[in-house]
Amino acid sequence: IYAALTSFAQRNLKRKIAYSSISHMGFVLIGLGSFTSLGVSGAMLQMISHGLIGASLFFLVGCTYDRTHTLMLDEMGGVGQKMKKVFAMWTACSMASLALPGMSGFVAEVMVFIGFATSDAYSFTFKLLVTLLAAVGVILTPIYLLSMLREILYGPENKELIEHEVLVDAEPREVYIIACLLIPIIGIGLYPKVVTQIYDATTVKLTDTLRASVPTLAETTEVAQVFESQEVLRSPAIR
Repeated sequence: IYAALTSFAQRNLKRKIAYSSISHMGFVLIGLGSFTSLGVSGAMLQMISHGLIGASLFFLVGCTYDRTHTLMLDEMGGVGQKMKKVFAMWTACSMASLALPGMSGFVAEVMVFIGFATSDAYSFTFKLLVTLLAAVGVILTPIYLLSMLREILYGPENKELIEHEVLVDAEPREVYIIACLLIPIIGIGLYPKVVTQIYDATTVKLTDTLRASVPTLAETTEVAQVFESQEVLRSPAIR
């Protein structure tokens, strides 16, 4: 949540994407902390997904800077009217970053949520609290990403920028690079089993190792009851 709010406040495009990346890494921690095979698998898929999406967004930051020679959102505006291919690429990659259904980020986040919700290592209250906090982060993501798109691509054109810079649309090489990143993003979103089956065995072993070191909620409650009963027996009132 902190990273998402910080990203929303940034006026530098590169910093905004960087804090957005930190926000998405929170789902990896939740997945690993679920101590379930589904949650850990979702965390690993989130890392793969974030690698592809983050690479595409930072590449587009570079493409935009090459044309505008600025990273400040206040100095941009309306460039989508001059660079339609860049406009389309920014839109597609931003939709992937906000976990649009049908893309890899959506599948990874759903797996993490379900894995954490079905974990028996925590109480219902704690799971509900963490899920609600994570949901707030999910809600904040489209707010700052769509706001970013509006400031870069939409709105009135910055006349000073248009007069001094040559806003050339994306070259075939740049479109090819983004396509190479978007194809696996969409492919994983439509058929995640292609990736998850590669590390299923590793996920099970990792989950077993984590679970062996962490007691379940029932075991923790049982130990607490034993200690409670021992304290009662030792109390002066019983003696």
